[in-house]
Amino acid sequence: MPTIEEGIKLDFKDVLLRPKRSILKSRADVDLNRDFQFRNSEHKYHGIPVIAANMDTIGTFEMAIVLDKHNCFTCIHKHYSLEEWRDFAQNHKDTLKNVAVSSGSSQNDFEKLKEIINIAPDIKYICLDVANGYSESFVTFVKDVRAAFPHHTIMAGNVVTGEMVEELILSGADIIKVGIGPGSVCTTRKKTGVGYPQLSAVLECADAAHGLGGHIISDGGCTCPGDICKAFGAGADFVMLGGMLAGHDQCNGDVVVKSDGQKVKQFYGMSSGTAMNKYHGGVAEYRASEGKTVEVPYKGDVEKTILDILGGLRSACTYTGASRLRELPIRTTFIRVTQQTNEIFRQLEV
Repeated sequence: MPTIEEGIKLDFKDVLLRPKRSILKSRADVDLNRDFQFRNSEHKYHGIPVIAANMDTIGTFEMAIVLDKHNCFTCIHKHYSLEEWRDFAQNHKDTLKNVAVSSGSSQNDFEKLKEIINIAPDIKYICLDVANGYSESFVTFVKDVRAAFPHHTIMAGNVVTGEMVEELILSGADIIKVGIGPGSVCTTRKKTGVGYPQLSAVLECADAAHGLGGHIISDGGCTCPGDICKAFGAGADFVMLGGMLAGHDQCNGDVVVKSDGQKVKQFYGMSSGTAMNKYHGGVAEYRASEGKTVEVPYKGDVEKTILDILGGLRSACTYTGASRLRELPIRTTFIRVTQQTNEIFRQLEV
């Protein structure tokens, strides 16, 4: 018999951060850098834990170069060739501290991952990315990668429940990607009916991970700097961005000028028909496309967007009285907003 899990589950749009008394005089007083030591790799991290997603239009070498200047992170997409990796590693060695190599879970993916790590031994992060992190084969793959790379920090996902976060951490992953269906170009919830409201997923998965000394990434669902602040307030150690970084010079794809003069760039989910046609020759008969393709306004250099995001984070910390980003979850009280308030927000955005 089907069961119903009782209790309210919330998305970012359902809450606001409550302001609190603060001794901070300026946003400039806020320290956004975090320091982590990862459970399984024992590697130490220092930086601003904002991550560019490993989508082929977002997780580019060009994006990594800009984000590294701000001590932010990039998960490089898995479709670069070995020669492209070799060139990047030789010419941007300092950037490698803030990038991860992304991989699927097939044997071919595993072999390519080994070759890239051999080409760029200074890389210390691996991102194992599948649509469904609940499969037993994926858990086995995480164990295999941990055995092959005992000193690399492994990101793995995606999942949305505490028990699976715990299983992946115990299988060798250090950082768990949390999110099924919240992304702006993800249609998993519509195609499959599967998902979990992102704010509640972050709250519950962060609690599970931190209990084991692990960490999580909130992956998807952020449409503005305020959503990023809410994700960190809910306990996310890292926040991964796709749509918010789309449309910039550092994204793959050409700028297209529409008939009305508007400049746009293409952005699509990695489970979309566009991506599967590009890399796999089409959508397999046994599956459905779980992503869509959209055109987003051309935004120029990503530098301005990054500064806007970091500025929003600093402001959230000053409003809540957190002098450091690490204090934001401690200082966070969420206020639920009504459906009427959500409708007002939606009309203002339009």
